[in-house]
Amino acid sequence: MSGFVEKPEPVEVPGLEHLHTGKVRDLYRDGAGRLVMVASDRISAYDWVLPTEIPDKGRVLTQLSLWWFERLTDLAPNHVLSTELPPGAPADWAGRTLICRSLDMVPVECVARGYLTGSGLAEYEQTRTVCGLALPEGLTDGSELPSPIFTPAAKAEVGEHDENVSYEEVARQVGAETAAQLRQATLAVYGRARDIARDRGIVLADTKFEFGFADGELVLADEVLTPDSSRFWPADTWQPGRPQPSFDKQFVRDWLSSPASGWDRKGELPPPELPQDIVDRTRAKYVEAYERLTGMAWQ
Repeated sequence: MSGFVEKPEPVEVPGLEHLHTGKVRDLYRDGAGRLVMVASDRISAYDWVLPTEIPDKGRVLTQLSLWWFERLTDLAPNHVLSTELPPGAPADWAGRTLICRSLDMVPVECVARGYLTGSGLAEYEQTRTVCGLALPEGLTDGSELPSPIFTPAAKAEVGEHDENVSYEEVARQVGAETAAQLRQATLAVYGRARDIARDRGIVLADTKFEFGFADGELVLADEVLTPDSSRFWPADTWQPGRPQPSFDKQFVRDWLSSPASGWDRKGELPPPELPQDIVDRTRAKYVEAYERLTGMAWQ
């Protein structure tokens, strides 16, 4: 089993049509046909959307995405039209809401990897490849790759894993021209972001993007370069050969997999509520990532 421990009821706002409730974001359409994306404070782990929220998480994700979008527009246009609240929207939506262009979304998670870890490491240890791409011998957990690689994944439903796929499979699904555009844009944006993060003492190990088309133009969508969609490591403690500390929900994963939680990941029961200290430490990591990357204090 997996999915929502308790799926939230969508907020009803006059003039907005609720379209979808995702792991973190709620999606609406307004009367002009624009999409309204609202980032909640929900957090997921081990394919579950947990019953405990992380305060300010949705605002951090939204504001960090906006900061990155501004620095990437010459490489990839984005879908953001406005950050103004729709009429009648609750005050809590402030700072977490984006009014966006409606796009014809490409059904591919566009993953860029500059370092070896996660599912890429697991595949490499078996075959010396990641998504079918051959890599040199001698790499270990946290190793920097000779050059960044594009390792796409098939987007999964809530409660399911994204599944790594080959570049050839992407080309088969969306066409060779679109596949080439996705790879080029993904690696270009990753390269820019990696350099910006490095200047701020952060290693951008890997990240995932989503793209769609508007009038034939490839457009960067959803969130971008946040702790939910990326692995950020502190550069001063980076050391290949072991798992790296990270700016994300690792505190949540560690607690859920510990005896303290009393939860069996392979059992039938959903995960329990998070203790306050895990909530506080996780929030602090998200805020720290925002502050270190942007150079601005979180308010």
